Amino acid sequence: MKKEERWKMYFKIQDLKKINLNISQIARHLGISRNTVYKYINMTPEEFQQCLERRETKKKKLDPYRDEILGWLKKYPDISAAQIYDWLKEKYPEIDVSEKTVGNLVNHLRKEHAIPKIVHKRQYEAIPDPPMGYQVQVDFGETKLIGPDKTLHKLWFIAFVLSNSRYKYVEWLDRPFTTADVIRAHENAFRYYGGMPVELVYDQDHLILVSENHGDLIYTYEFAAYRQQRNFKVQMCKKNDPESKGRIENVVGFVKKNFAKHRVYYSLDKLNEQWLDWLEHTGNGKKHNITKKIPAEVFLKEKKHLRPVPTTIPIQPPDDSISRLVRKDNTILFKSYLLCKTFWASVKIRLAAVRSN
Repeated sequence: MKKEERWKMYFKIQDLKKINLNISQIARHLGISRNTVYKYINMTPEEFQQCLERRETKKKKLDPYRDEILGWLKKYPDISAAQIYDWLKEKYPEIDVSEKTVGNLVNHLRKEHAIPKIVHKRQYEAIPDPPMGYQVQVDFGETKLIGPDKTLHKLWFIAFVLSNSRYKYVEWLDRPFTTADVIRAHENAFRYYGGMPVELVYDQDHLILVSENHGDLIYTYEFAAYRQQRNFKVQMCKKNDPESKGRIENVVGFVKKNFAKHRVYYSLDKLNEQWLDWLEHTGNGKKHNITKKIPAEVFLKEKKHLRPVPTTIPIQPPDDSISRLVRKDNTILFKSYLLCKTFWASVKIRLAAVRSN
């Protein structure tokens, strides 16, 4: 509220006081809180002027970041307050400020500098939640990020979400996914979750499904072998079907609009490092808009209902030794392919058949 508007509010409070309206009536009439009326109703104009002066000189927590936030708003007018909060926490981990405080400043800067807010229509989730540990929804996404040298990079990702807790997992590549990549990502997701669900929900993607013949699903050879080894149910949906898989479509949109939007791309390893932090404090650490619960907290209960992963599928060893950056949690990221034993056995059988002919 600008200084002139505060003076108008003060004089309206005084006028309503003169006609003997009580605190609650004044608050309702002006659309302000009773605490605000309590604060100003007995102030003299001189005291109110001093109050405004103290307000203007009072140092606020976000003052050192005000110009940087304004720069982000001017450069990216469609950026959300939630994403600005994420960027602040990512760039300045020591900052101690609530998301609501950041949102208030963002709204103030938008009004002050005439930067309109662009509202995106959110997809909906129509079906009730399945039991804990029963279902994971899976989908793919792609986006383009600009590097520090202004080069445009196209990136692909696969996203997983537990349908009950909304606990998410995401994996990025700098090239299109193969079926082997999809299988490897599934294994990584199961390790991340500490178990596997009864059912997985997919789009009719060519990496998983060859065709649907009158209701009979014909899977790619590699995925069929993997599904048989891991023994999970499959529900195949039509593309862009929010009634059946709105949870994962919302996750894909959330990854694009919150994590990836306006992010500078340095390398694939750096990107995967950044999403691990994002998953912890935002993707799984923030209250879900629909459930009003924090996915990480609900997941602690849902994890107990996941099926144990019975065997370990070996990862094909690399041919050469390649140096990798060790992350702060003492792990590394490596673009290895994950192929199951059943797949390798089928390859050997096919090769033998070819040679015999």
